Amino acid sequence: MESFNEYHLNPEQFPFLKPVQDSWQVIRDEFISFIKQASHEELTFTYDVLGPKSKTIKTKGNSKYSAFGILFQGLFIEEYIQVHHIKYPDHKTDEASEKALALREKYFPNLAKVIEKVNFSEDNIIRNAYFGTFHPGLDIKLHVNYNPHMNRGYLGLIVPEGDVAMKICHEQLYWHEGEFMVLDHSYPHCPHNYTNYDRTVLVVDFFKPDMPREEVIRFEQEQVAERMQDNPYSLGVFGKSDKAKEEDFIKYDLAHQLEWDKALGV
Repeated sequence: MESFNEYHLNPEQFPFLKPVQDSWQVIRDEFISFIKQASHEELTFTYDVLGPKSKTIKTKGNSKYSAFGILFQGLFIEEYIQVHHIKYPDHKTDEASEKALALREKYFPNLAKVIEKVNFSEDNIIRNAYFGTFHPGLDIKLHVNYNPHMNRGYLGLIVPEGDVAMKICHEQLYWHEGEFMVLDHSYPHCPHNYTNYDRTVLVVDFFKPDMPREEVIRFEQEQVAERMQDNPYSLGVFGKSDKAKEEDFIKYDLAHQLEWDKALGV
């Protein structure tokens, strides 16, 4: 029997996640088809434009984390680009929005449909939906995601056997294909992938249902405005507040990670 606590939450508490989980194989197949069939130009555009970028979350070594998605702060990516007037080095705002829409409709119609269905019936409770891939050897430094108005669900899509896990506080948790792991990711955490294979999940951020909706919307708007001003390519997902406190590294027996900064030259 799996145990839950204040930061590792029981997915059954959130029944609106079930339609997403029930579609996990279709969602996984869309991801795999995209990776295999997309042209080099489509792949480059996707990771440049449709992926949230962080300035503060660090990794050890050269192994990377890659992400891209279709929904950010409750808006499909093509609308998000327009609402925030995002300017890219190689794409004008309108052009980026049109390409994002075309890619979403071409490769991810089923994912979009299930999100629309849930958000229609649950007053836009899902805020972000994006694929996150841990490449082999990935080791992410302890951090927080300061989003006290949201929880984060990870739906396992491609999870290799072996040591690929989420360390959060004093606990180590493992993803499973076809299942949600739900966390309050404002608690310090540091995931890793020590296998030789990619791990991919669908990240689903959603409003905490027990908080007043007006309050969480107001907080989200203020937070996103600040994050977009600092880094428009964050898509409102990451911000300066994602840094863990130095005492957290000591508390969770991760003091060695403080040495990474010296090695990284930051």
